[in-house]
Amino acid sequence: MPHVTVWYDGACPLCSREIAFLRRLDRRGAIDFVDVSGDSPANCPVSQDDLLQRFHVREGDHVLSGAAGFAAMWRAIPLLRPLGELARLPLFGDAFERLYRLFLRIRPRLQRLASRT
Repeated sequence: MPHVTVWYDGACPLCSREIAFLRRLDRRGAIDFVDVSGDSPANCPVSQDDLLQRFHVREGDHVLSGAAGFAAMWRAIPLLRPLGELARLPLFGDAFERLYRLFLRIRPRLQRLASRT
């Protein structure tokens, strides 16, 4: 059974491409990828609006969002685990969160570009 749950916006072409890539890397099946673009998933402690606005991940008993969520997902994939562990360090975790917030500001433009290709 997967120990990490990733909720993602399947209606977002950028998100769908990234999740497809991560599914290929997740050869052990450690991650349960849940598309929340239709209905809010059952047993999810976060509203669908929140899930669509910001990346959320459940790692064990903890729900993480933003860069911390990405780091949890990376830790579940052996190839990306070092990056996920690096993100646990406050200096790097803070830097990743700042980059994630920047990404959120430019995400609409990136989505438009991704939908054209």
